[in-house]
Amino acid sequence: MQNTYGFGKTVDLGFDAAVERVTAELAKEGFGILTEIDVKATMKKKLDADVRPYRILGACNPPFAKRALEAEPTVGLLLPCNVTVREDEAGQIHIDFMDPGVMSQMTSNPELAKVAAEVREKLQRVMNAL
Repeated sequence: MQNTYGFGKTVDLGFDAAVERVTAELAKEGFGILTEIDVKATMKKKLDADVRPYRILGACNPPFAKRALEAEPTVGLLLPCNVTVREDEAGQIHIDFMDPGVMSQMTSNPELAKVAAEVREKLQRVMNAL
């Protein structure tokens, strides 16, 4: 997956294994998971709708988040870095990463652009390790 706001790949893992693996790889790059949204469970509970497994992980690397917030306090609107793990109709598992470069497209702050580029490199390493 590649678009203007994210990048990702298809993995040869089961859904739960993919969540565990991406979480472990994120930890190796200094990211913790601040939030975890089980979209499938939420849709079932709120709408009684059955959807494919889909998890949104709110990943945060505290030193980078601190630098970003110091450079531009309102950037918190774009944090944390979201990572999704989803199963498609064919049963394939996809892991997608929000592209931190989107932040630098929304501002002219050079320090924020530098932080975004460094975080993007880390997330690409995570993706490549999957």
